[in-house]
Amino acid sequence: MPRVKDIAGPYRFFFYSFDCGEPKHVHVQREQMLCKFWLEPLDLSSNHGFPASELNAIRKQIRSNLGRILEAWHEHCG
Repeated sequence: MPRVKDIAGPYRFFFYSFDCGEPKHVHVQREQMLCKFWLEPLDLSSNHGFPASELNAIRKQIRSNLGRILEAWHEHCG
Protein backbone atom coordinates (compact mmCIF):
# COMPACT_ATOMS: atom_id res chain seq x y z
CA MET A 1 0.00 0.00 0.00
CA PRO A 2 1.66 3.21 -1.22
CA ARG A 3 2.21 5.87 1.41
CA VAL A 4 2.25 9.64 0.94
CA LYS A 5 5.65 10.69 2.27
CA ASP A 6 6.84 13.82 4.04
CA ILE A 7 3.64 14.75 5.86
CA ALA A 8 4.55 15.45 9.48
CA GLY A 9 2.42 14.28 12.34
CA PRO A 10 1.00 11.15 13.90
CA TYR A 11 -0.99 10.07 10.82
CA ARG A 12 -0.19 7.70 7.99
CA PHE A 13 -1.61 8.85 4.64
CA PHE A 14 -1.87 6.08 2.05
CA PHE A 15 -3.74 4.48 -0.85
CA TYR A 16 -4.81 0.92 -1.58
CA SER A 17 -3.83 -0.31 -5.04
CA PHE A 18 -7.28 -1.77 -5.68
CA ASP A 19 -8.89 1.66 -5.06
CA CYS A 20 -7.55 3.33 -8.23
CA GLY A 21 -10.90 2.88 -9.99
CA GLU A 22 -12.59 5.14 -7.42
CA PRO A 23 -12.48 8.96 -7.41
CA LYS A 24 -9.27 10.44 -5.95
CA HIS A 25 -9.06 9.88 -2.21
CA VAL A 26 -6.67 9.18 0.64
CA HIS A 27 -6.85 6.88 3.64
CA VAL A 28 -5.58 8.16 7.00
CA GLN A 29 -4.64 5.97 9.95
CA ARG A 30 -3.47 6.48 13.50
CA GLU A 31 -3.29 3.48 15.78
CA GLN A 32 -6.53 1.50 15.20
CA MET A 33 -8.49 4.49 13.82
CA LEU A 34 -9.00 4.85 10.08
CA CYS A 35 -10.78 7.31 7.82
CA LYS A 36 -11.05 8.04 4.12
CA PHE A 37 -11.34 11.45 2.48
CA TRP A 38 -12.36 12.21 -1.09
CA LEU A 39 -9.94 14.78 -2.51
CA GLU A 40 -11.95 16.62 -5.18
CA PRO A 41 -13.94 18.05 -3.52
CA LEU A 42 -12.41 17.47 -0.10
CA ASP A 43 -15.02 15.53 1.86
CA LEU A 44 -15.11 12.76 4.44
CA SER A 45 -16.04 9.41 2.90
CA SER A 46 -15.83 7.12 5.94
CA ASN A 47 -14.63 7.13 9.52
CA HIS A 48 -13.80 4.33 11.92
CA GLY A 49 -12.93 5.70 15.34
CA PHE A 50 -11.70 9.28 14.90
CA PRO A 51 -13.53 11.91 16.98
CA ALA A 52 -14.94 14.91 15.10
CA SER A 53 -12.27 17.28 16.41
CA GLU A 54 -9.51 15.05 15.05
CA LEU A 55 -11.26 14.68 11.70
CA ASN A 56 -11.22 18.47 11.43
CA ALA A 57 -7.47 18.48 12.11
CA ILE A 58 -6.94 15.75 9.49
CA ARG A 59 -9.01 17.72 6.96
CA LYS A 60 -6.81 20.78 7.54
CA GLN A 61 -3.68 18.69 7.13
CA ILE A 62 -4.99 17.21 3.87
CA ARG A 63 -5.91 20.67 2.60
CA SER A 64 -2.44 22.04 3.34
CA ASN A 65 -0.77 19.03 1.66
CA LEU A 66 -3.27 18.51 -1.15
CA GLY A 67 -0.74 19.06 -3.95
CA ARG A 68 1.61 16.43 -2.52
CA ILE A 69 -1.25 13.97 -1.97
CA LEU A 70 -2.62 14.43 -5.51
CA GLU A 71 0.88 14.01 -6.94
CA ALA A 72 1.28 10.74 -5.04
CA TRP A 73 -2.17 9.62 -6.26
CA HIS A 74 -1.20 10.29 -9.89
CA GLU A 75 2.15 8.55 -9.48
CA HIS A 76 0.43 5.46 -8.11
CA CYS A 77 -2.86 5.35 -10.01
CA GLY A 78 -1.97 7.20 -13.20
